[in-house]
Amino acid sequence: EDHTLRPLPLPHASLSKSKLDYGCCRFNFLSVRTPNMASAIVSKIVDAPEDHAAAVAELAALVKSKGVAALNDDSVEKLVAVMEDGNKKKGPQRAAALAAFSAITENIGSAGDPFVVPMLAAVLKLCADKEKSVREAAETAGPGAIGALPAYATKTVVPKLLQSMDNSCRSPTVVGALSTLQKLAESNPTQVAQCLPEIVPVVSACMVDITEAVKVQAKVTMQKCCVAIGNKDIEKVIPTIIEAVSNISQVPETIHALASCTFVQTVEGSALAIIVPLLSRGFKEKNTAIKRQCAKIVANMSKLVEHPMEAAAFLPELLPALDKARVEVSDPEARDVCEQAFKQLGRIEEKVKTDKSKKADHATISGHVKKHLAGSVDAHLEKSVDFASHVICSLCDANEYDGKAWEKNVKGYLTPFRDGATVDATLKAVNEQCVVDLAPEVEVEEEEDAEELCNCKFTLAYGSKILLHNTEMKLLRGKRYGLLGGNDSGKTTLMRAIANEQVEGFPPGSELRTVFVEADILGDLSDLPCIDYIFADVKIKSANIPRDEIKTMLSTVGFSEKMIGEPVTFLSGGWRMKLALARAMLQKADILLMDEPTNHLDVLNVQWTMDYINSLKHVTSVIVSHDSKLLDQCCTHILEIKDLKLYTTKGNLSSFVAANPDAKAYFELKSSKLTFNFPQPGFIEGIKSKGKALMKMAQCEFTYPVNDKATITDITVQVSLSSRVACVGVNGAGKSTMIKLLTGEMYPTKGTVWKHPNARVAYVAQHAFHHIEQHLTKTPNEYIRWRYEHGEDREATQKVTMTLTEEEEKVCKLPVQIDSVDAKGNAIKIKRVIDRLTGARKDDKKAKEYLYEVAWEGIGYEGNTYMSQSKLEKIGFKKHCKLVDEKVTMREGAYKRPLTQVNVEKHLEDVGLDREFGSHHRMSALSGGQKVKVVLAASLWNQPHIIILDEPTNYLDRESLGALATAIENFEGGVVMITHNNDFCSKLCPETWVLERKEDGIGHLDCKGDPEWMKNVSSEKVEFKAMEEMVDAFGNTVKVKAPKKVLSRQEKKKRAKIRAAKIASGQEVSDDEDEDWE
Repeated sequence: EDHTLRPLPLPHASLSKSKLDYGCCRFNFLSVRTPNMASAIVSKIVDAPEDHAAAVAELAALVKSKGVAALNDDSVEKLVAVMEDGNKKKGPQRAAALAAFSAITENIGSAGDPFVVPMLAAVLKLCADKEKSVREAAETAGPGAIGALPAYATKTVVPKLLQSMDNSCRSPTVVGALSTLQKLAESNPTQVAQCLPEIVPVVSACMVDITEAVKVQAKVTMQKCCVAIGNKDIEKVIPTIIEAVSNISQVPETIHALASCTFVQTVEGSALAIIVPLLSRGFKEKNTAIKRQCAKIVANMSKLVEHPMEAAAFLPELLPALDKARVEVSDPEARDVCEQAFKQLGRIEEKVKTDKSKKADHATISGHVKKHLAGSVDAHLEKSVDFASHVICSLCDANEYDGKAWEKNVKGYLTPFRDGATVDATLKAVNEQCVVDLAPEVEVEEEEDAEELCNCKFTLAYGSKILLHNTEMKLLRGKRYGLLGGNDSGKTTLMRAIANEQVEGFPPGSELRTVFVEADILGDLSDLPCIDYIFADVKIKSANIPRDEIKTMLSTVGFSEKMIGEPVTFLSGGWRMKLALARAMLQKADILLMDEPTNHLDVLNVQWTMDYINSLKHVTSVIVSHDSKLLDQCCTHILEIKDLKLYTTKGNLSSFVAANPDAKAYFELKSSKLTFNFPQPGFIEGIKSKGKALMKMAQCEFTYPVNDKATITDITVQVSLSSRVACVGVNGAGKSTMIKLLTGEMYPTKGTVWKHPNARVAYVAQHAFHHIEQHLTKTPNEYIRWRYEHGEDREATQKVTMTLTEEEEKVCKLPVQIDSVDAKGNAIKIKRVIDRLTGARKDDKKAKEYLYEVAWEGIGYEGNTYMSQSKLEKIGFKKHCKLVDEKVTMREGAYKRPLTQVNVEKHLEDVGLDREFGSHHRMSALSGGQKVKVVLAASLWNQPHIIILDEPTNYLDRESLGALATAIENFEGGVVMITHNNDFCSKLCPETWVLERKEDGIGHLDCKGDPEWMKNVSSEKVEFKAMEEMVDAFGNTVKVKAPKKVLSRQEKKKRAKIRAAKIASGQEVSDDEDEDWE
């Protein structure tokens, strides 16, 4: 066939040589040029503006028939030149040019966007023209130009509109640009929302413009632009935030409203765009509370940023504000919140620097398009390729690679220049190339020859708190995973969620058997024998496991025949953990979830547990532990909860710490910024040195009722204000039994136990949670106020040594013979029945004992008398006297610190429990570490002289342990602790009580210590600081007047002499006896 170039039988038409396809007999009609045709019509329109209607119609018909080929001349440039001509006399020409522009936009379709969009700035500028007809035409033409705009072309148009909102632009132009943006937001809300980081600063400035019309339109436009933010957490607050932009007086209240939001969804750039300006303004407020709220919002939201680059644009604005606040804010707690938020943003900044995500490059994509289109590209096609490449960039940045979306948004720009098949092939090739070029770099995981048990992506929350967000977890059979994370990070919650089948995507129990191993014993089953306790478990019953198999398993983990039949309550903490392990082993688990498996265990049993875990070759273990040795010797992988993500690292703890030095904080026994502050003990009458005993045990022995042989024997110890004692021994030696005798929880079978009547003792039991297990529906704050609401410690009054038996109650109701006088004054003996001890007590210094006020049955309060302690004890009122002693010792503390919500809140914070958990979360929702802090705080409320801790390190992370160690060091009273944590006790306790079973199977005590230290500290004088102020029930701080000084006889004579001399010399003398006469 003849492919020779020939003129077409069309007026003023010729073929473009650059458009010929010599490999085909056909060519695209739109490769035909129409030189000077559109240009001539445009000239006709502007040259005769008064009669331009016919010419505009001609232009419209040409554009409709020829499409973008009609604009392949200087017609666009001519129109722009006319519109930009500011000559006052050429208003009609500008109006005619706008009419021509509208004719083009209405008839050319989306294919004309590459030629129309660049004209927008000139059109919007005419919204401020002096001619009314021009203004009206411009106000219509601007929004009309984007009517057919594809969604993903939005990012290309928005910058053009923002340019027309510049300060240099006149107000009507700004209003026109805002109106056009509003229409764009209505037609393409999602894409406009993605442009909010660029839109918000510009439109916000317009919202405070001096021109009312600009302010009104800017507010409406901002509301429309924010419709598609898509973050349900803040959608109710967005109108308030927009209002605060134009009215800064509303900033504080808006920040409070935002702070009350619970952040759950992934935070994207669109949400940050509207919130960050508000936060920046908040950091400039003088109010410290507002700055703290802003920092808290930053910390919470930044943890939910999935892609660091989403936040990159806002870091230069927020980091300096936080950096300044963490230094200048006066409140230490608020400074700490700012510090944490600053560190959180710092981590995001580091991720931004190392971010490997890829953005679409316009020049690269343009090159791909030209390459695959084939043939030469003239200036006319170049404009369409350039615009189409911008749209492709938007598609790629939105991770939209669907072929239909590309066809809908891009194809129309290229089909005027190439046939449909070529364009389709081009888009497909470019799409595939972009997928390859922009694919995120994925770290290649080392292949492991093990069965994959789970591979899921999930979000985990507890109440309103997000613990893990869009995180992944992969577990392999036979591997042992150490789970790391600070207290309150969600370690135990994650394991419970897995065990309860609450983790999305985790295989159900019918496919994968998962068992949660914990040593806590259910209260209603605690009296059952060990074998019955396991047999009563629901999962054991459902598995139809026979009793013989349970008995065999208990024997395997070390239970004797006798222990198997004994109640669970008789077991020490170490044996309870073995019981839990036996129950788990019976269920033939695929995955064992172990929460602090070495708690309460001595060295030998810790080694046994590690050997057992390592022997599980076909069972996967997930272990939470603060025992670094266990994690180092057992773990094949480390799971770390950090910034709401779960990170998996292959290797044991040592290799993990080597790669992540910050992880040392989980295991170093030190406190960074976390501090515990124990209340200091008060004055005790008669105690002048720290070495004087406040508690004693002498030759004590104890035998449990079901045993024939004693558990401990010949125990003699004493505790003073100087005591720093570590009680050590193997599991089952009787350490906790000895401590219970010392604290009055139990009576000794033989021997005597004594406590100073004015000494206050705090006792945290080994199974610490038993203190609170009946109060899990209370908040920690409510529990402490309940426990001390009547001026006494309810826990203390429930001890065996404080509770009356039926026999004792009968004895107390017997008549008592007392001395009295008859009506004539003669001494007589009478018998009366004691109704109660009133709680009043006074000191009989001659007899060196206390006298207690007694109320008698049938006699009014005026008949109350005082009776000595020795006599009351003889007639069966020993426990009553102890109760009175407890109440009296509580009075000073209650006076210093009334039992109010605010005071209890502060007290809980002093032991590391944030007010969020202390006052607003029920105890059933707290983690193990938090519950330990509650029990510790509750026992310390009465400002004890002696603190006794049975396994205080259980459930506490290393930072909390460091804070606890520092608090114990600074405590002015005595401390006794049972612990298997050698790091902890060796640092604090120079005195040791070693309890071990001898050949007779009975626990015997050996006291050891540093004699020089004990001698020095025992001789220290007791110096109690007098109370200078108190906080009353209304929160008022009241100064306390110091007690009057008791003067000697010589001092009284000297004072009288000075007073007489002053009077004789005519000086005025005060009647105040406390005046200083020196």
